[in-house]
Amino acid sequence: MSTQLPGTLIERSFRERIVLVGVVLPGTTGEEVEANLDELALLVDTAGADVVARVVQRRDRPDPATFVGRGKAAELAETSERTDADTVVFDEDLTPAQQRNLDRLLGRTAIDRTAVILDIFAQNARSPEGKAQVELALLRYRLPRLRGRGHALSQQAGGIGTRGPGETQLEVDRRRLVRRMHRLEADLREVERTRTVQRRSRARGRLREVALVGYTNAGKSTLLNALTDAGVPAEDRLFVTLDPRTRQLALPGGETVLLTDTVGFVRKLPHELVEAFRSTLDSLRLADLLLHVVDGSAPDPRAQVDAVRAVVGEVGAATVPELMVVNKIDRSPEARRLADGFEGAVAISARTGEGVAELLRAVGDRLRLADRVVELVIPWARGDVLAAVHREGEVLAQKVGDDAATVQVVLDEAGRSRFADFVVPA
Repeated sequence: MSTQLPGTLIERSFRERIVLVGVVLPGTTGEEVEANLDELALLVDTAGADVVARVVQRRDRPDPATFVGRGKAAELAETSERTDADTVVFDEDLTPAQQRNLDRLLGRTAIDRTAVILDIFAQNARSPEGKAQVELALLRYRLPRLRGRGHALSQQAGGIGTRGPGETQLEVDRRRLVRRMHRLEADLREVERTRTVQRRSRARGRLREVALVGYTNAGKSTLLNALTDAGVPAEDRLFVTLDPRTRQLALPGGETVLLTDTVGFVRKLPHELVEAFRSTLDSLRLADLLLHVVDGSAPDPRAQVDAVRAVVGEVGAATVPELMVVNKIDRSPEARRLADGFEGAVAISARTGEGVAELLRAVGDRLRLADRVVELVIPWARGDVLAAVHREGEVLAQKVGDDAATVQVVLDEAGRSRFADFVVPA
């Protein structure tokens, strides 16, 4: 039996039997829901349970009380009895009220995709920081779900000097959770202060920072090992890496950069986890370049790319330059064709090493290009300057304001000198 953080959500003294539930709502297709259930089945397996049935329903809107409606809930209860299932897992988020109603109607536990992902993170957390982050996410998830759980609603007698009937056990539990959350938040703020000092030290050393991002199991840890001989665990399963790992990487041009491996992402990544891991994910926002590793053998890699970019944007790293790295070309011929669909992408196999030398050259080129990117603010009255910038540089982005244009442009040293009066200080 695995060691668990307090409050994990799946029993592992035996292999639980799970029924999966997906709902086709307006704006989604049956194929998308089936793909999501395929991924949910992998998550359930990673959590240590077995899928024994899956049910898909089509609805115009979620039922406020049970998400699927009482009739479908009764059908799910019958399916669960027939398959001797222990738990029913919904691919969509359930409200606390929906969970309580479903628990009662199904006669067994009903949880959602968020609960499964949180449980996997709880299993895989190893460092004190990782455990604190996951526990904080679990507590944020559990707090609104305290009502009606277990036998924690009996009245307690008031203490000496108190008036009234005393407080319920629910209120005691809630205060206990809130106190623990505040303590964890304080601990993580202290970790972040330490990390900030370390970053300042790195900045003084003028080392550029490159961060690996990607969907879970895309091969980021394998790539870190291939590039730096880091020797970090790299297994063919979900969410192996929760704690960031940073190693030095020598580029072909002689430069040394810091390469950081980060937690893998997934579709519908719980907001509680994004918030809890925000200090860790700051390495993305502060990086000079993101290496976005894509599993080229995945059934729907573009959907995975969209999911990763959504989280990158959520943590404030959407403007960090990105280099697409399509991995696992040794597993699928589709991987190379996928790489052709992304401008400047590099196709590799982190496992065999194919394409890694080209990737290193591309990283060096992108970092050198970034050194030449400047931001200019040019008043509309100086249309001659704006025209000259477009002639002499490679304009990457232009934002229109009321009084001026803000332009990100690649300029050589002479160009930077010529337009120095319009440069925004770094």
